[in-house]
Amino acid sequence: MSLLQVSNLVHHFQTPRGLLQAVRGVDFLLEKSQTMALVGESGSGKSTTARAVARLVEPTAGQVVLNGEDILQAGYRKMRALRRDIQVVFQDPNSSLDPLFTVGRSIREPLDIYRIGTASWRTERVRELLDLVSLGPLYHDRFPASLSGGQKQRVAIARSLALNPKVVICDEAVSALDVSVQAQVLNLLSDFQVRFGVAYLFITHDLAVVSEIADCVAVMFLGRIVETGSRSQVLAAPQHPYTQVLLSAASRVGSVTQRIVLAGEAPSAFAPPSGCSFRMRCPRAQALCASIDPPLMSAGSGGLDSRAAAAPTHQVACHFPG
Repeated sequence: MSLLQVSNLVHHFQTPRGLLQAVRGVDFLLEKSQTMALVGESGSGKSTTARAVARLVEPTAGQVVLNGEDILQAGYRKMRALRRDIQVVFQDPNSSLDPLFTVGRSIREPLDIYRIGTASWRTERVRELLDLVSLGPLYHDRFPASLSGGQKQRVAIARSLALNPKVVICDEAVSALDVSVQAQVLNLLSDFQVRFGVAYLFITHDLAVVSEIADCVAVMFLGRIVETGSRSQVLAAPQHPYTQVLLSAASRVGSVTQRIVLAGEAPSAFAPPSGCSFRMRCPRAQALCASIDPPLMSAGSGGLDSRAAAAPTHQVACHFPG
């Protein structure tokens, strides 16, 4: 059984404009010590998916099974216990760190909430975590205002690891950092994965980051996954035209070297088009695309193959892939 299994995840927002269909039937698996990158442009639904998986928002429908437990069916007490196993690192540490808490208190807070160990053990655990994120005891009594952006994000990472979680969701965790600091934080996350076996769900729009850290990749468009596979499969041999568009905009990443410019307007999540959601901007669209929404199917070297294949499987939701 996979560590994390997400099935038919749906999340709709009721807004003054109507029903916003942010996530529309997302499925994926995450294994122990694995990093899955969930990529897509702004508005694709990747951050809402992450929040729904962590139950920071209540999904409209679906299943999120963590270690055999469906967290969407868990009551208050059960969910409180499960939250130890699934933690989140947000994009902006300024909004996730309390400005009135010292670094030490911020890291210690989850240990205090769950009453783990003795007071002296918690103090020692905070010191250990500060060392792990290369800050050290000198930062224990500092406030967030005195830290750089990279240092704040290290504090946020240390706090997320305090409870020894099985899954950490990184929601654009390095997008606000300078490139050199990004590399340091990514190396830090990789080290933690090797040492502790933690799995990452990495939400990003930066394919350069994906090429550095991901084991597998899921590409989202308008609330759905349109392509998924290993990092090499998706970056080196993209099958969906939307994936190819993303790669064409990312210099030095993947196999698409010629810039692809889309015509027309992006469809709205308030009224997704019939059939394939990407068809209104797709250069390959045909009549079939308007009537039938293509499911995710195995993408073989000779095209689509609906027969089950051994994992990991390169899958694409397109009538005319390649």
